[in-house]
Amino acid sequence: MISYGPFYRTLLEKGVTEYYLIYKQGVDSHTIHRMKHGKPITTTTLNTLCEILDCRVEDILEYIPDEE
Repeated sequence: MISYGPFYRTLLEKGVTEYYLIYKQGVDSHTIHRMKHGKPITTTTLNTLCEILDCRVEDILEYIPDEE
């Protein structure tokens, strides 16, 4: 399972809000909604978020194996 927990930690650490991403950087609000609900995003979107936040992919998402 992909978790976007690191994304929200990164926002907090950098003092960036979802409002800023949507209204100042042009990130689609549907993208933020998808991330909140654990839905997939494109690698293009991932790249854009990394550029905006000046961070690495690991600062946006992490893979958590399903427990069997």
